[in-house]
Amino acid sequence: MDQQIYNALEKCLRAYADTAQLERSDVFTRLAGVFDSDGEFLDKMAQVDAVFDDYPRFEELREVVFDLLLMNFFAADVAKLEDDYLESEAWEEIEEQTIDRGTELLNLLLYFRECADEQIEPELSDYLKEFLLVDEDEFQDEHRIYEPVIANQLLIDSSYNEIAEVRSKIPENQELADLFYPIMSFFYEPRPSDAEWEEYAAESTNPAFDNAVYGLLVAYNY
Repeated sequence: MDQQIYNALEKCLRAYADTAQLERSDVFTRLAGVFDSDGEFLDKMAQVDAVFDDYPRFEELREVVFDLLLMNFFAADVAKLEDDYLESEAWEEIEEQTIDRGTELLNLLLYFRECADEQIEPELSDYLKEFLLVDEDEFQDEHRIYEPVIANQLLIDSSYNEIAEVRSKIPENQELADLFYPIMSFFYEPRPSDAEWEEYAAESTNPAFDNAVYGLLVAYNY
């Protein structure tokens, strides 16, 4: 299991459980065991889903953890496979069966990995323009999804309160609505202090989920 993924998974579950006052140890142990196994990706996905079926109070994190599972596949599992695996029929089958799974956190985590490779700090404008290419005509789906972020980039120089206020005005059916607050908060403060964590949680309308996602991003990028 990739160490960054381990750290992100642990922080995500711990932040969620602590905020929601839940016991997390069994959930984490089972998920970590799946991540660390040598099974096929689709088998691992089924096992991860089984964990969330057994622990429904963690359901909010199902798709977020799927993103981490896929990142772990890229980071740890692909290296054990043939060089052209990501161009194979087996990978096409995985893509077809997972097309509706996961969240936009996957793109952000892939961006973090690229930043680490290039030894640069993540920046919102760089993520939008250079990684997602939202200004390019052929990437208008990304532009549509990230429209609330694109329109509010100045928030990264504001405060948790202002970020939360803008989040409250985003329609719930907008694809990035649930992730807007933690993503923008990360670019506002990628390494929050204890006091900043408290301020962040106090401004959230869904603190368990928001703490879990912010914690995941901070831990993965640390």
